[in-house]
Amino acid sequence: MHSVNGRYVGLLYLAPALAFVSAFTVYPFLQMIWMSLHNWSLIAAKKFVGAGNFVKAWHDPQLWTALGFTFKYTLYITPILMILGFLIALLTATNTPFRKFTRGVVFAPVVIGLGASSLLWYWLFSYDFGLVNRTLLDLGLVSKPVLWFGADADVSLWAVIASIVWKVVGFGTILFVAAIQAIPGEINEATMVDGATYWQRVRRITLPLTARTILLVTLVSAIGSLLAFDQFYIMTAGQPRNLTTTAVFLIYLNSFPYLKLGYGSALSLILAAIILVFTVFQIVLTRRSHG
Repeated sequence: MHSVNGRYVGLLYLAPALAFVSAFTVYPFLQMIWMSLHNWSLIAAKKFVGAGNFVKAWHDPQLWTALGFTFKYTLYITPILMILGFLIALLTATNTPFRKFTRGVVFAPVVIGLGASSLLWYWLFSYDFGLVNRTLLDLGLVSKPVLWFGADADVSLWAVIASIVWKVVGFGTILFVAAIQAIPGEINEATMVDGATYWQRVRRITLPLTARTILLVTLVSAIGSLLAFDQFYIMTAGQPRNLTTTAVFLIYLNSFPYLKLGYGSALSLILAAIILVFTVFQIVLTRRSHG
């Protein structure tokens, strides 16, 4: 009797969380699935089309262009964030006042809103007044200001990557620092007694023992890159010729300016399925590394 009462008490404590999740996660997700099966617009009556929106997506060249650019952005920026973040963590993992201060400086941009950060870098890359062009001109590295946004998709991509690395590399660094500090000091001391060099310890001890954290940070970084929107909306607006349109940017365009809510919902489900595949892949790799 007591266990039954305890079970109901537990459910009572969970009720607010369950209600919140149902109202703001489960119901919107089910509604999105229902909308994806319709030709749903704010200015016309909705019409059931079944899998029509998904068939349309399969034959939509703009979707493939957006997905290709999104994957390209993810493949470029993820290794940069992982390698740079891990190297900074190796340099600052020991708790000394200067290294703690360095970690704080690296982490500080993480708390800046992505929109504010993108606006800041949009100004820094300004053709006429940006500090980036002015610095390159003063150093003699370029003969005239560089048009960072709107003329060349690759130039725009790397400009955005520079702005995002500055902002989010500190997040991975902090997680890597925590993982490195969790390694017992006796292990490193024993390898030093055996004559192992610093990089041998990193390769044979630090990397294997922090593998699960590396996989987790890689997944979080990849998902964040697949969901990239603010930085490209503010800094490139999809230009030139919509070649810097990301998957989420395309979903936004179809759902709001074009008012194609049904098609936008279908695109959202496709992107969610892609992210789910990445998540399952990470779980499998984590289990293997743990085993």
